[in-house]
Amino acid sequence: MSARFIAAMRVLFVGGIISFRGLFNWLNPYIYVPTMLVAPIFQVLLFAYIGRSAAVANDAFYLVGNAVQYASIPCLFAMANTIAGERWTQTLGIVLATPANRVALFVGRSLPVIVNGGFVALFTLAVGARVLGVTIPAGAWPGVLCAIAVASASCTGLGLLQAALALRVRSTAVLSNIVFGVLLVFCGANVALDAMPAWMASVGRVLPLTHAIQACREIVAGSAVGDVLGLLGREAAVGGVYAVLGLVALRFVEDQSRRRATLELQ
Repeated sequence: MSARFIAAMRVLFVGGIISFRGLFNWLNPYIYVPTMLVAPIFQVLLFAYIGRSAAVANDAFYLVGNAVQYASIPCLFAMANTIAGERWTQTLGIVLATPANRVALFVGRSLPVIVNGGFVALFTLAVGARVLGVTIPAGAWPGVLCAIAVASASCTGLGLLQAALALRVRSTAVLSNIVFGVLLVFCGANVALDAMPAWMASVGRVLPLTHAIQACREIVAGSAVGDVLGLLGREAAVGGVYAVLGLVALRFVEDQSRRRATLELQ
């Protein structure tokens, strides 16, 4: 095992964990709990009660859709802030000046984000089910966990692409909120793709979370994981494309920032 490989693995895992801890002021619960654990429950309740009033779908439809969709908050914001945070503290130049493997550097920062996104979605689903009185069969939870893991990884791929823009804009919060809103509208969290106009459904199918939400709904309804492998495969493919585009964009924007001396915020 070469020294270069060992160094890359240290950057991948150790560097990723340290960077993630810094996002929440070293995981201060006063920041993490209301943002990641309380807010999604209210989103679920909002759309569930709207759905009850409109008599369009049952509580399980809105519960699963919004629980999985809320994984986009940690996935989008955390990935963008791993770059924006370094710029604000003016340490990005130091990070990028190191000879560390770029793929290990950025992918390593995405791994804790994927875990956190999955945890937020799973917590929201479990608590939301208890509050709304939705019964999720015990045998469905392993499949649900699998679908949520794929969804979180896929959305983090989009977050990686968004992180490239953090080297060009002064604030990524507005952009992250816009992307979150686009996913909320287009990925089928509250309106089934079949009920959308054709162009909206087409957009939704090339966005993260769409296929995972559908797969998770089918699993909760009683389908086996093997029955939704096609959906999960498409979800993974969508996320993989965004991740590759993100890595390429990060490399390109980094190079342009070096040339134009715009790497740090002044």
